[in-house]
Amino acid sequence: MRAFVTGATGLLGSNLVQALLDQGHEVRGLVRSKDKAQRVFPSVKIDFVTGDMSNVAGFAASLAGCDVLLHTAAYFREYYQPGDHKTSLEKINVQGTVDLLIAAEKQGVQKAIHISSAGVIGKKPDGTPSDESTLPDDLAASNLYFASKIDTELAIKRFLKERTLPVVMILPSWMWGPSDSAPTAAGKLVLDFLNRKIPGVLDGGCSIVDARDVAQATINAVDRGQSGERYIVGGKYSDLGQVLATLERVTGVPAPTRNIPYGLSLAVGAASQAWARLTGTPTLLTIAGLRIMHEKVAVDSSKAMRELGAAFRPFEDTVRDEVAWFRAHGFINS
Repeated sequence: MRAFVTGATGLLGSNLVQALLDQGHEVRGLVRSKDKAQRVFPSVKIDFVTGDMSNVAGFAASLAGCDVLLHTAAYFREYYQPGDHKTSLEKINVQGTVDLLIAAEKQGVQKAIHISSAGVIGKKPDGTPSDESTLPDDLAASNLYFASKIDTELAIKRFLKERTLPVVMILPSWMWGPSDSAPTAAGKLVLDFLNRKIPGVLDGGCSIVDARDVAQATINAVDRGQSGERYIVGGKYSDLGQVLATLERVTGVPAPTRNIPYGLSLAVGAASQAWARLTGTPTLLTIAGLRIMHEKVAVDSSKAMRELGAAFRPFEDTVRDEVAWFRAHGFINS
Protein backbone atom coordinates (compact mmCIF):
# COMPACT_ATOMS: atom_id res chain seq x y z
CA MET A 1 0.00 0.00 0.00
CA ARG A 2 1.19 3.51 -0.79
CA ALA A 3 -0.13 6.03 1.71
CA PHE A 4 -0.24 9.81 1.45
CA VAL A 5 0.06 11.20 4.99
CA THR A 6 -0.66 14.86 5.72
CA GLY A 7 0.92 16.40 8.80
CA ALA A 8 3.71 13.83 8.55
CA THR A 9 6.00 15.46 11.14
CA GLY A 10 3.34 16.00 13.82
CA LEU A 11 2.88 13.84 16.90
CA LEU A 12 0.32 11.56 15.26
CA GLY A 13 1.69 11.94 11.73
CA SER A 14 5.24 10.94 12.63
CA ASN A 15 4.09 7.88 14.57
CA LEU A 16 1.76 6.97 11.72
CA VAL A 17 4.54 7.25 9.16
CA GLN A 18 6.83 5.08 11.28
CA ALA A 19 4.13 2.43 11.79
CA LEU A 20 3.40 2.32 8.05
CA LEU A 21 7.07 1.88 7.23
CA ASP A 22 7.50 -0.79 9.90
CA GLN A 23 4.59 -2.71 8.36
CA GLY A 24 6.07 -2.62 4.87
CA HIS A 25 4.04 0.17 3.30
CA GLU A 26 5.28 3.05 1.15
CA VAL A 27 4.78 6.60 2.39
CA ARG A 28 4.49 9.97 0.74
CA GLY A 29 4.36 12.65 3.44
CA LEU A 30 3.04 16.20 3.24
CA VAL A 31 5.25 18.56 5.25
CA ARG A 32 5.62 22.31 5.52
CA SER A 33 9.40 22.07 5.87
CA LYS A 34 11.65 19.39 4.37
CA ASP A 35 14.44 20.43 6.75
CA LYS A 36 12.21 19.64 9.75
CA ALA A 37 11.06 16.40 8.08
CA GLN A 38 14.65 15.26 7.67
CA ARG A 39 15.32 16.02 11.34
CA VAL A 40 12.26 14.01 12.41
CA PHE A 41 13.13 11.12 10.05
CA PRO A 42 16.95 11.24 9.75
CA SER A 43 17.51 7.62 8.79
CA VAL A 44 14.50 6.50 6.74
CA LYS A 45 13.67 7.05 3.09
CA ILE A 46 10.36 8.87 2.63
CA ASP A 47 8.97 10.77 -0.32
CA PHE A 48 8.38 14.19 1.21
CA VAL A 49 6.07 16.72 -0.46
CA THR A 50 6.30 20.35 0.61
CA GLY A 51 2.91 21.99 0.84
CA ASP A 52 0.29 23.65 2.99
CA MET A 53 -3.33 22.77 3.70
CA SER A 54 -4.33 26.36 2.96
CA ASN A 55 -3.35 25.71 -0.68
CA VAL A 56 -4.25 22.14 -1.59
CA ALA A 57 -3.98 22.90 -5.30
CA GLY A 58 -0.26 23.50 -4.81
CA PHE A 59 0.43 19.83 -3.98
CA ALA A 60 -2.68 18.02 -5.31
CA ALA A 61 -0.79 16.35 -8.17
CA SER A 62 1.39 14.56 -5.61
CA LEU A 63 -1.61 12.46 -4.55
CA ALA A 64 -1.36 10.57 -7.87
CA GLY A 65 -0.25 6.98 -7.45
CA CYS A 66 -1.30 6.74 -3.80
CA ASP A 67 -3.80 4.13 -2.67
CA VAL A 68 -5.00 5.81 0.52
CA LEU A 69 -5.05 9.28 2.06
CA LEU A 70 -4.40 9.52 5.81
CA HIS A 71 -5.25 13.08 6.77
CA THR A 72 -3.78 14.08 10.15
CA ALA A 73 -2.90 17.73 9.43
CA ALA A 74 -4.95 20.43 11.16
CA TYR A 75 -4.72 23.94 12.48
CA PHE A 76 -4.52 22.91 16.14
CA ARG A 77 -1.68 24.05 18.39
CA GLU A 78 -1.93 27.58 17.06
CA TYR A 79 -5.55 27.88 18.23
CA TYR A 80 -4.55 27.39 21.86
CA GLN A 81 -2.54 30.59 21.80
CA PRO A 82 -3.77 34.20 21.97
CA GLY A 83 -5.28 35.73 18.84
CA ASP A 84 -8.19 35.46 16.44
CA HIS A 85 -8.02 32.08 14.70
CA LYS A 86 -11.51 31.62 13.26
CA THR A 87 -10.54 32.37 9.66
CA SER A 88 -7.54 30.02 9.71
CA LEU A 89 -9.56 27.23 11.33
CA GLU A 90 -12.19 27.50 8.59
CA LYS A 91 -9.66 27.76 5.76
CA ILE A 92 -7.40 24.90 6.83
CA ASN A 93 -9.53 22.49 8.85
CA VAL A 94 -12.83 22.74 6.99
CA GLN A 95 -12.30 24.00 3.45
CA GLY A 96 -8.82 22.52 3.22
CA THR A 97 -10.15 19.07 4.08
CA VAL A 98 -12.90 19.29 1.46
CA ASP A 99 -10.40 20.48 -1.16
CA LEU A 100 -8.07 17.62 -0.21
CA LEU A 101 -10.78 14.97 -0.54
CA ILE A 102 -11.85 16.30 -3.94
CA ALA A 103 -8.22 16.29 -5.10
CA ALA A 104 -7.68 12.76 -3.78
CA GLU A 105 -10.70 11.46 -5.66
CA LYS A 106 -9.53 13.14 -8.87
CA GLN A 107 -6.08 11.58 -8.50
CA GLY A 108 -7.44 8.05 -8.09
CA VAL A 109 -6.98 7.56 -4.33
CA GLN A 110 -9.13 4.61 -3.22
CA LYS A 111 -9.95 5.54 0.39
CA ALA A 112 -9.45 8.40 2.85
CA ILE A 113 -9.09 8.32 6.64
CA HIS A 114 -9.76 11.69 8.26
CA ILE A 115 -8.51 12.45 11.76
CA SER A 116 -11.19 14.40 13.58
CA SER A 117 -11.28 14.85 17.38
CA ALA A 118 -13.08 13.35 20.35
CA GLY A 119 -13.65 16.97 21.32
CA VAL A 120 -16.67 16.98 19.03
CA ILE A 121 -18.31 14.51 21.43
CA GLY A 122 -20.34 16.08 24.23
CA LYS A 123 -20.68 15.00 27.84
CA LYS A 124 -23.53 12.67 28.77
CA PRO A 125 -25.86 14.06 31.46
CA ASP A 126 -25.50 10.91 33.58
CA GLY A 127 -21.69 11.09 33.50
CA THR A 128 -21.20 7.76 31.73
CA PRO A 129 -18.59 7.69 28.94
CA SER A 130 -19.78 9.33 25.74
CA ASP A 131 -19.88 7.47 22.44
CA GLU A 132 -20.24 8.28 18.75
CA SER A 133 -23.98 8.92 19.16
CA THR A 134 -23.46 11.62 21.81
CA LEU A 135 -24.18 15.06 20.36
CA PRO A 136 -21.79 18.01 20.81
CA ASP A 137 -22.43 20.10 23.89
CA ASP A 138 -21.98 23.82 24.56
CA LEU A 139 -18.25 23.42 25.21
CA ALA A 140 -17.67 21.79 21.83
CA ALA A 141 -19.67 24.51 20.09
CA SER A 142 -17.90 27.35 21.90
CA ASN A 143 -14.37 25.98 21.41
CA LEU A 144 -13.45 27.19 17.94
CA TYR A 145 -11.13 24.27 17.23
CA PHE A 146 -13.74 21.68 18.15
CA ALA A 147 -16.36 23.67 16.25
CA SER A 148 -14.15 23.53 13.17
CA LYS A 149 -13.98 19.75 13.50
CA ILE A 150 -17.76 19.56 13.83
CA ASP A 151 -18.08 21.65 10.67
CA THR A 152 -15.53 19.42 8.92
CA GLU A 153 -17.48 16.27 9.76
CA LEU A 154 -20.65 17.88 8.40
CA ALA A 155 -18.75 18.85 5.23
CA ILE A 156 -17.53 15.25 4.87
CA LYS A 157 -21.10 13.99 5.13
CA ARG A 158 -22.09 16.35 2.32
CA PHE A 159 -19.06 15.21 0.30
CA LEU A 160 -20.09 11.56 0.68
CA LYS A 161 -23.55 12.31 -0.73
CA GLU A 162 -22.04 13.81 -3.87
CA ARG A 163 -18.82 11.82 -4.41
CA THR A 164 -17.63 8.22 -4.51
CA LEU A 165 -14.39 8.35 -2.47
CA PRO A 166 -14.93 6.41 0.80
CA VAL A 167 -14.06 8.44 3.92
CA VAL A 168 -13.66 7.10 7.47
CA MET A 169 -13.40 9.41 10.50
CA ILE A 170 -11.14 8.70 13.51
CA LEU A 171 -11.79 10.69 16.70
CA PRO A 172 -8.76 10.64 19.06
CA SER A 173 -8.80 12.01 22.58
CA TRP A 174 -5.80 13.87 24.08
CA MET A 175 -2.76 12.30 22.43
CA TRP A 176 0.53 11.64 24.23
CA GLY A 177 3.60 9.71 23.15
CA PRO A 178 7.14 9.78 21.77
CA SER A 179 8.15 11.80 18.70
CA ASP A 180 6.46 14.92 20.06
CA SER A 181 8.98 17.23 18.45
CA ALA A 182 6.84 20.40 18.41
CA PRO A 183 6.07 19.72 21.31
CA THR A 184 2.28 19.62 21.81
CA ALA A 185 0.57 20.63 25.06
CA ALA A 186 1.10 17.09 26.36
CA GLY A 187 4.82 17.28 25.65
CA LYS A 188 5.06 20.74 27.21
CA LEU A 189 3.34 19.41 30.32
CA VAL A 190 5.92 16.62 30.59
CA LEU A 191 8.83 19.03 30.12
CA ASP A 192 7.40 21.56 32.58
CA PHE A 193 6.92 18.77 35.11
CA LEU A 194 10.54 17.67 34.74
CA ASN A 195 11.64 21.28 35.16
CA ARG A 196 9.41 21.60 38.27
CA LYS A 197 7.30 24.33 36.70
CA ILE A 198 3.90 22.82 37.52
CA PRO A 199 2.52 24.93 40.40
CA GLY A 200 -0.23 22.57 41.51
CA VAL A 201 -2.97 20.15 40.60
CA LEU A 202 -5.70 21.63 38.41
CA ASP A 203 -9.31 20.50 38.74
CA GLY A 204 -9.84 18.53 35.55
CA GLY A 205 -9.24 15.46 33.47
CA CYS A 206 -10.00 13.75 30.17
CA SER A 207 -9.47 10.58 28.18
CA ILE A 208 -5.84 10.14 27.11
CA VAL A 209 -4.50 7.97 24.30
CA ASP A 210 -1.07 7.04 22.98
CA ALA A 211 -0.48 8.49 19.51
CA ARG A 212 0.96 5.12 18.44
CA ASP A 213 -2.35 3.44 19.29
CA VAL A 214 -4.22 6.04 17.24
CA ALA A 215 -1.78 5.45 14.38
CA GLN A 216 -2.45 1.71 14.40
CA ALA A 217 -6.22 2.20 14.55
CA THR A 218 -5.89 4.55 11.57
CA ILE A 219 -4.00 1.92 9.57
CA ASN A 220 -6.56 -0.72 10.55
CA ALA A 221 -9.33 1.57 9.34
CA VAL A 222 -8.04 1.33 5.78
CA ASP A 223 -9.30 -2.25 5.53
CA ARG A 224 -11.83 -2.40 8.35
CA GLY A 225 -13.35 1.06 8.63
CA GLN A 226 -16.74 1.74 7.03
CA SER A 227 -17.17 4.86 4.91
CA GLY A 228 -19.11 7.59 6.69
CA GLU A 229 -18.57 6.02 10.11
CA ARG A 230 -16.93 7.71 13.10
CA TYR A 231 -14.67 5.82 15.50
CA ILE A 232 -13.63 7.22 18.88
CA VAL A 233 -10.05 6.16 19.68
CA GLY A 234 -9.86 7.52 23.18
CA GLY A 235 -7.90 5.32 25.58
CA LYS A 236 -8.59 5.68 29.31
CA TYR A 237 -9.86 8.60 31.38
CA SER A 238 -7.41 10.14 33.86
CA ASP A 239 -7.76 13.17 36.07
CA LEU A 240 -4.84 15.58 36.20
CA GLY A 241 -3.85 14.40 39.65
CA GLN A 242 -3.43 10.86 38.29
CA VAL A 243 -1.42 12.23 35.35
CA LEU A 244 1.01 14.00 37.67
CA ALA A 245 1.26 10.95 39.94
CA THR A 246 2.19 8.84 36.92
CA LEU A 247 4.85 11.36 35.92
CA GLU A 248 6.24 11.15 39.45
CA ARG A 249 6.45 7.34 39.34
CA VAL A 250 8.16 7.35 35.95
CA THR A 251 10.61 10.21 36.51
CA GLY A 252 11.19 10.31 40.26
CA VAL A 253 10.41 14.03 40.25
CA PRO A 254 7.97 14.86 43.09
CA ALA A 255 4.52 15.87 41.89
CA PRO A 256 2.95 19.04 43.29
CA THR A 257 0.36 18.41 45.99
CA ARG A 258 -1.43 21.78 46.16
CA ASN A 259 -4.88 21.75 44.59
CA ILE A 260 -5.67 24.81 42.47
CA PRO A 261 -9.38 25.76 42.42
CA TYR A 262 -10.94 26.10 38.99
CA GLY A 263 -11.71 29.80 39.43
CA LEU A 264 -8.11 30.56 40.34
CA SER A 265 -6.83 28.52 37.41
CA LEU A 266 -8.99 30.58 35.02
CA ALA A 267 -7.50 33.77 36.46
CA VAL A 268 -3.98 32.39 36.01
CA GLY A 269 -4.86 31.26 32.49
CA ALA A 270 -6.14 34.72 31.60
CA ALA A 271 -2.95 36.29 32.94
CA SER A 272 -0.80 33.76 31.07
CA GLN A 273 -2.62 34.51 27.81
CA ALA A 274 -2.21 38.25 28.33
CA TRP A 275 1.51 37.83 28.97
CA ALA A 276 1.88 35.61 25.90
CA ARG A 277 0.09 38.21 23.79
CA LEU A 278 2.41 40.97 25.03
CA THR A 279 5.63 38.97 24.64
CA GLY A 280 4.78 36.89 21.58
CA THR A 281 5.62 33.68 23.45
CA PRO A 282 3.47 30.53 23.76
CA THR A 283 1.68 29.58 26.97
CA LEU A 284 0.66 26.19 28.36
CA LEU A 285 -2.27 27.57 30.36
CA THR A 286 -5.11 28.90 28.23
CA ILE A 287 -8.77 29.53 29.01
CA ALA A 288 -9.85 27.14 26.23
CA GLY A 289 -7.59 24.36 27.48
CA LEU A 290 -8.66 24.80 31.11
CA ARG A 291 -12.32 24.62 30.18
CA ILE A 292 -11.78 21.40 28.27
CA MET A 293 -10.02 19.79 31.24
CA HIS A 294 -12.65 21.00 33.72
CA GLU A 295 -15.45 19.44 31.66
CA LYS A 296 -13.99 16.00 32.52
CA VAL A 297 -15.41 14.20 29.50
CA ALA A 298 -14.75 10.46 29.34
CA VAL A 299 -15.26 8.71 26.00
CA ASP A 300 -16.07 5.14 25.04
CA SER A 301 -13.83 3.47 22.43
CA SER A 302 -15.81 0.22 22.25
CA LYS A 303 -16.81 0.69 18.62
CA ALA A 304 -13.20 1.21 17.49
CA MET A 305 -12.06 -1.77 19.55
CA ARG A 306 -14.78 -3.98 18.09
CA GLU A 307 -14.67 -2.88 14.45
CA LEU A 308 -11.09 -1.64 13.97
CA GLY A 309 -9.27 -3.80 16.48
CA ALA A 310 -8.12 -0.70 18.40
CA ALA A 311 -6.05 -1.50 21.50
CA PHE A 312 -4.60 0.75 24.19
CA ARG A 313 -1.37 0.41 26.12
CA PRO A 314 -1.14 1.50 29.79
CA PHE A 315 -0.69 5.24 30.27
CA GLU A 316 2.43 4.65 32.37
CA ASP A 317 4.10 2.93 29.39
CA THR A 318 3.26 5.93 27.22
CA VAL A 319 4.76 8.36 29.74
CA ARG A 320 7.89 6.24 30.13
CA ASP A 321 8.44 6.11 26.36
CA GLU A 322 7.72 9.82 25.95
CA VAL A 323 10.18 10.82 28.67
CA ALA A 324 12.81 8.50 27.19
CA TRP A 325 12.29 10.06 23.75
CA PHE A 326 12.69 13.58 25.12
CA ARG A 327 15.91 12.56 26.88
CA ALA A 328 17.30 10.82 23.80
CA HIS A 329 16.61 13.88 21.64
CA GLY A 330 18.14 16.50 23.90
CA PHE A 331 14.98 18.12 25.29
CA ILE A 332 16.13 17.35 28.84
CA ASN A 333 19.57 16.80 30.28
CA SER A 334 19.07 13.72 32.41
